[in-house]
Amino acid sequence: MSKFIQPNNYKPVLSIYETQTAIGFLKHTFERELSSALNLKRVSAPLFVEPKTGLNDNLNGVERPVSFDIAENGATAEVVHSLAKWKRMALYKYNFSVGEGIYTDMNAIRRDEEMDNLHSVYVDQWDWEKIIDRQMRNLDYLKSTVQKIVDAICNTLEQIKLNYPAVSTTLSNDVSFVTTQELEDMYPNLTPKERENAYVREHKTAFIMQIGDTLKSGIKHDGRAPDYDDWSLNGDIMFWHDILGCAFEVSSMGIRVDAQSLDSQLQKANCNERRSLEFHRMLLNNELPLTMGGGIGQSRLCMLLLQKAHIGEVQVSVWDDDTINSCKKAGITLL
Repeated sequence: MSKFIQPNNYKPVLSIYETQTAIGFLKHTFERELSSALNLKRVSAPLFVEPKTGLNDNLNGVERPVSFDIAENGATAEVVHSLAKWKRMALYKYNFSVGEGIYTDMNAIRRDEEMDNLHSVYVDQWDWEKIIDRQMRNLDYLKSTVQKIVDAICNTLEQIKLNYPAVSTTLSNDVSFVTTQELEDMYPNLTPKERENAYVREHKTAFIMQIGDTLKSGIKHDGRAPDYDDWSLNGDIMFWHDILGCAFEVSSMGIRVDAQSLDSQLQKANCNERRSLEFHRMLLNNELPLTMGGGIGQSRLCMLLLQKAHIGEVQVSVWDDDTINSCKKAGITLL
């Protein structure tokens, strides 16, 4: 078990069955809010892809994908880490237009993930992607999209509270935008995670921008794969989680790389071997549409809005004995 946050005097506001019904209501409500706000259409998505396509998300570049062989044709398949690249290829194949996009359920197994209150080896999120044009590849458009997502989350919360009066979660839709370099300048003696906690504790709702590149100190705030987000036009949406007393990430998103930023980031990340993969070749040749997109954690959002202290209260996964015992002592019922 990684670091376990022990909540003080924790008592769930919803029973197990109420939680299950609330999860269903929450997901249905948020999908409607999100698709309306961003003009997205629901599509089906793969659980696994072939490595040779280059479509799997490499995350920080060190996580091991779950892979298996297919008896029929001898191919190897990898369970997706996310659909960051697949969605862009799908928009190309589906002939969508500028301003239109897609969203889908993404289920993944991240076997190297730490397991604490917020993390599980099972990942479920809404993956979304929409086509933009060259004029939309800017900070203002990124910020306006972040605001729409935050508003969709807050609108969903209001519907939850109407249907489940025991829920008293309070969120602010007043987003504070800050770059990772600004955070380092403000809190030079803190770790990146401590900086997030300090900032979000004060501002409640924040978008932490420009993740992936090296800061002035010579370190990175956090890792990002070089081949989906443009590191100068991305970020994480975070809320303050009162029960756990920490910054709580619900979404990683951004404007995606174009040919120029992909070329630069592959160089910086020492990942030039990816240039030969189909997805990367098409992108470098300007054959794929310009897009923006992200992932929004389903269990994360349920945990935040339904006042839960552990992600295992809203999803079924596998936990180590220390986690199980710590949760039991804290009054946390794992599904």
